[in-house]
Amino acid sequence: MIARAACIGGGVIGGGWVSRLVLSGVDVAIFDPAPDAERIVGEVLENARRAYANLTMAPLPPEGRVTFLPSIEEAVDGAELVQESVPERLDLKRSVLTAIDAATGPEVLIGSSTSGLLPSDLQLDMARPKRFFVAHPYNPVYLLPLVELVGGKATSPETIERAKVAYASLGMKGVHIAREIPAFVGDRLLEALWREALWLIRDDICDVETLDDVMRFSFGLRWAQMGLFQSYRIAGGEAGMGHFLEQFGPCLDWPWSRLTDVPDLDAELIAKIARQSDAQARGLSIRELERVRDDNLVGIMQALKGADWGAGALLKSFEDRLWAAAKTPEPDLSGPLALHQTRVSPAWLDYNGHMTEFRYLQVFGDTTDAFLRLIGIDPGAADEASYYTVETHLQHLKELRQGTDIETETIVLSAEGKRLHLYHEMFAEGALVATAEHLLLHVSNGRATEPSEAISARIAPIVEAHASLPRPYAVGRHVGLKRPTR
Repeated sequence: MIARAACIGGGVIGGGWVSRLVLSGVDVAIFDPAPDAERIVGEVLENARRAYANLTMAPLPPEGRVTFLPSIEEAVDGAELVQESVPERLDLKRSVLTAIDAATGPEVLIGSSTSGLLPSDLQLDMARPKRFFVAHPYNPVYLLPLVELVGGKATSPETIERAKVAYASLGMKGVHIAREIPAFVGDRLLEALWREALWLIRDDICDVETLDDVMRFSFGLRWAQMGLFQSYRIAGGEAGMGHFLEQFGPCLDWPWSRLTDVPDLDAELIAKIARQSDAQARGLSIRELERVRDDNLVGIMQALKGADWGAGALLKSFEDRLWAAAKTPEPDLSGPLALHQTRVSPAWLDYNGHMTEFRYLQVFGDTTDAFLRLIGIDPGAADEASYYTVETHLQHLKELRQGTDIETETIVLSAEGKRLHLYHEMFAEGALVATAEHLLLHVSNGRATEPSEAISARIAPIVEAHASLPRPYAVGRHVGLKRPTR
């Protein structure tokens, strides 16, 4: 785990790196001479905080500190990782990277966010180039987890492996591009699509909104969860990829695309695209569009997490590490246990814009998981002794909207033999919004069993303390029972 990093360059990409690092608990020193760098980084970080609040309910570490410093040398002092994100000019990047190299110890990792320059060219003037590599992210850096890792001729294999570990600690997937090539892999694919898209707009085949609709309502959804080759493997049917290539390979000889040509981006075409793009935005500012983008990405990643697939599987792994690192405080047994806090995610909303019913149960289930961690049980550990819910009763007392902060409280009603009886209450803005009563059985190896002495010993003082609390009115309710007046 990185404790301290430096970001040289604080634009959109640099600010994205700052945000991912800071929200992972890393202290970040920044150098950027632009007069508005501090404002841009602050705005990007605020959007990232908002996105993370919706992305995960796992306990994030305390935020790292952000410090702006007046020189490269001061910013990189003490850093374990330096991320360069200055404008895409070879001479500028090379001079900045050479300065970073001179000001840091030989063990410090140096990554460049370049989107296409060759690492061998960038490391040419370095005295210690073996610890340098390209670390090319995708915007927004704080949400999209991929980083392309590309070594130059002087980069050591050990550096790439260290980089994979470093970025994995930030919840990212570092993919090693085996050979350096201009624009690497992702941008070469994007450039091919972009080139064809420009021709379609220039030739008035469609406008920019139509083109974006074609992507976002079709293969864009497919790519988000399965990529290109695996999607085409399915298209090949039971015969697989070989059959797909045999069937559709000849199409590559047809004159469908104009990928080998480049449209002239003259003033007329630029004005056309800009005009159509302004109309497509429908008055939304860049910051508003960023928030829409972030909410959509969070919803997609949450859905993929439920399937344990792709970027969602990576998010789940990242959350597992966060939960493992979280320290459950000693509870105050004089009242209900306050063990869980969360926020209503955009992925939790129904067609009316309210938190849908099953998400109430999810929050209460997460509350039960927090209690299990308190008594020494890992609720996510497969094939280990744990408690499993066998009966539940919920009350939905108030609607909740996106972004609402939620906290829950728990009373242990009883713990007798295999049975554990819990009562939860959910609060938002100081008001009771839902209750849940759960009966759980202790299970080991697929059978109901008595809990271990160690688990029983952790539960006993909580049961004893909670026995003196007033019995909640909702305990023992059945569907349709009228609420008591107060």
